[in-house]
Amino acid sequence: MHLEGALSPSLLFTLASRNNIPLPSPQTDPSFTSTSTLLERYDQFTSLDDFLHYYFIGMSCLVVAQDFEDLAWEYFKTARSQNVMHAEVFFDPQAHTARGIKYETVVEGFGKACRRAETELGMSTRMILCFLRHLPVEDAKATWEHTLGDFENGTLAGIGLDSSEKGFPPEEWRDIYADAKVRGIQRTAHAGEEGPVEYIKQALRVCDVQRIDHGIKLADDEELMKEVAERKILVTMCPLSNLKLQCVQKVDQLPVRKFLDHRVQFSINSDDPAYFTSYIQDNYCAVQDAFDLQADDWSYIGKAAVVGSWIDEPRKAQLLQMIDRAINDHHGQ
Repeated sequence: MHLEGALSPSLLFTLASRNNIPLPSPQTDPSFTSTSTLLERYDQFTSLDDFLHYYFIGMSCLVVAQDFEDLAWEYFKTARSQNVMHAEVFFDPQAHTARGIKYETVVEGFGKACRRAETELGMSTRMILCFLRHLPVEDAKATWEHTLGDFENGTLAGIGLDSSEKGFPPEEWRDIYADAKVRGIQRTAHAGEEGPVEYIKQALRVCDVQRIDHGIKLADDEELMKEVAERKILVTMCPLSNLKLQCVQKVDQLPVRKFLDHRVQFSINSDDPAYFTSYIQDNYCAVQDAFDLQADDWSYIGKAAVVGSWIDEPRKAQLLQMIDRAINDHHGQ
């Protein structure tokens, strides 16, 4: 999930007021009349780019470290209330540095919330720096060079690639990904959400990623799906995001059953929960309603998420044991 995508309308209005950030007037965009009208607009996204328009307006309200901490902390509390025990969260530093916010301010706020989640909520966390594909590659390279120290000291766990997908093939960022691999840094990329299955191939074979985010177009290529299954590449599926952005018309059109049948490792995720008004539990329930999965299917999905995560082996063992206990309790009922 994207931390910036957890910015609820109520927090958005609060931060805009606190930081004297002008929002679109209700006359030019009636969505900004109130939190309820903004939520209603969020229910009517027509595409990824339509969503991103509002996403970047929300980002403009984040100014000081406390804003970033408040945003992430609100997400972590909600996630923990839905029994999330580990969260690997994206953030987009270029979206903030481009408007004059220092990278260090962003990481200070998000990092503090991550530490609070671990100490106060018992959650483990990892932060993943994403590059915005609609911005020049050279800008991403400058961000990469500036942030290397935080990968070396463990503040950041890996890199990703997000924002508008169509027209921005992953191979354009190959140099950054090659350097990350040499340095032993974890790598993922959004691919095959709105873009073609070819983007998944590029992410795997050119950028050598270890995970694919969204990746629903993988189902279009049987041979590639077989390769992903054999290599145990984790696909991080976001069901209600795909529905809200009209990548599919119904949840049952997602390749959940196909991935299970082909033993593709995949997880269920919330993507931008405040904008899609659907947190992790909503996504799990939507998949269950659409596919009527059995407990063993959920065990497979949950364990794939843990095995494909970027936490240490002892923590993975803890989480896998929790899944086994939950499944055993279910079978014992």
